[in-house]
Amino acid sequence: MDKPDETLILRTRDFWAAIALITVSVFFLWKTLDIPLWGENRAGVSGSDWYNSAAIVPLFIFGGLLVLSFVLLAISVRSGGAQNAFSALGIGWDKCEAYRASTIGLILLAYVVGLVPRVDFILCSGLLITALTYGYYGGHARRALVACVAVVAAGLFAFAVFPAQADWNEHGDDWFTLAVWVTLTLVVLTKAVTERVLRFVPVVAILAPLILVSAMAFVFRQNVPARGGLIFKQIEYHYYVTLHPLWKD
Repeated sequence: MDKPDETLILRTRDFWAAIALITVSVFFLWKTLDIPLWGENRAGVSGSDWYNSAAIVPLFIFGGLLVLSFVLLAISVRSGGAQNAFSALGIGWDKCEAYRASTIGLILLAYVVGLVPRVDFILCSGLLITALTYGYYGGHARRALVACVAVVAAGLFAFAVFPAQADWNEHGDDWFTLAVWVTLTLVVLTKAVTERVLRFVPVVAILAPLILVSAMAFVFRQNVPARGGLIFKQIEYHYYVTLHPLWKD
């Protein structure tokens, strides 16, 4: 049997990925529409000016994701990926692909369901960036497993110990996530001796969520996940108490 063309396999994977991303984008756009945007009152929640609405950021993110998903779908269709997706050739799935997809899926599930609602955004996002970069750079199966176990352990701890929303401002899950993140970072740095790209992982893992959450909270005035988190709570305090009076006066 002839070996399937690798480009065609990639375009077929793009087709299914685009379908999945379109479904996710439409779902979250639909849920975002429940947030007041034009000053109306919905479910007892009153909106103000549209540019202060909490719907702006998710509309922008998932709207952009939807557009990019349609672009990816169009590229896949033009390249024959759609036709190949429904043929016997399939998408060239094998055990390695299944392992990779399964571990990534578990990481994202733990991040979205367990960590984001409860754990400081900087901590859980830093852990996610570190895990994904370390686990899937270079295609090492053992690293992927270590990364998956780290994020899932933090997510399960947060979900199991602090299931109720009333307990989400507790910091036990923040400290546990921080400990897991520091441990995984030390593992990354031991490998960075021979793999130079890994040296930048801790810097990116700290700066990326820090800049994002600060922009959301202080520039766009949006609600951020786990606002009472271990780190963001201190940032917010010093912003309004220490820095804001400097230019307000």
